Amino acid sequence: MKHQATPYLMFNGNAKEALEYYKGVFGCEIEVMQTYGEADYPTPPDAEQKIMHARLKKDDLLLMISDAFPGNTVEIGNNLSLVLEFESEDEIRTVYSALIEKGTILMELQDTFWGATYAKVKDAFGMIWDLNLEKVK
Repeated sequence: MKHQATPYLMFNGNAKEALEYYKGVFGCEIEVMQTYGEADYPTPPDAEQKIMHARLKKDDLLLMISDAFPGNTVEIGNNLSLVLEFESEDEIRTVYSALIEKGTILMELQDTFWGATYAKVKDAFGMIWDLNLEKVK
């Protein structure tokens, strides 16, 4: 794996507000911010301005933030996941297979429109893992 797990914070439509709040609290820069409407993905009109993905960074601190996908709600317990970035197809498939053995698939391992191989899994202990392998461009 490339580095430490990254916290991914999920919100019920107020991710922009949270993004600005954490930016101020931690003195971070917004590295990336994309709305659902900017993505090459079918999105209901009422969700177009919601945050699909944002990254806050300062030195070694990295936080990822988004609003829940339209139709999904965020509750305490599913509002945080840990992102693991992988270096190879074999590595991501090995971890994915191990996690789903006793866990629950939230999003199957697949190629995505954002140029990565990605999966989301809840493990046997209720922890949510985002598995991501950036594709070589």
